[in-house]
Amino acid sequence: MKNIIGIAISVLILAGCYRDNEETLYPSTGTCDVSNVTYQQTVAPALQQYGCTSCHGGSAPSGNISLTSYDAVRIVALNGKLYGSINHSAGYSPMPKGGNKMNACTINKIKAWVDAGAVN
Repeated sequence: MKNIIGIAISVLILAGCYRDNEETLYPSTGTCDVSNVTYQQTVAPALQQYGCTSCHGGSAPSGNISLTSYDAVRIVALNGKLYGSINHSAGYSPMPKGGNKMNACTINKIKAWVDAGAVN
């Protein structure tokens, strides 16, 4: 009987965590400022920080998608692939492959930049 109760409690504890995500567990304490987002000050550093350029750089970038220059990033930004991938949207290859999703604020900043026309 003790074994059954122990198993039941273990199942309930484990089942209670399956919907947890980073934003729920660790809510942001501040606001995300998406004003004045630029390629140089916001987008390029985020792509570096999350390791995007390690695969999507050099002479043979993964998927033939280079993220090392403004012109190259602008192309994938305006065709929807950048936001779709970093947001893990349906129909897009979630990036980074096998890595953690960018935090919500960074994704929102990149979306704001794309929505503003991905200007330099």
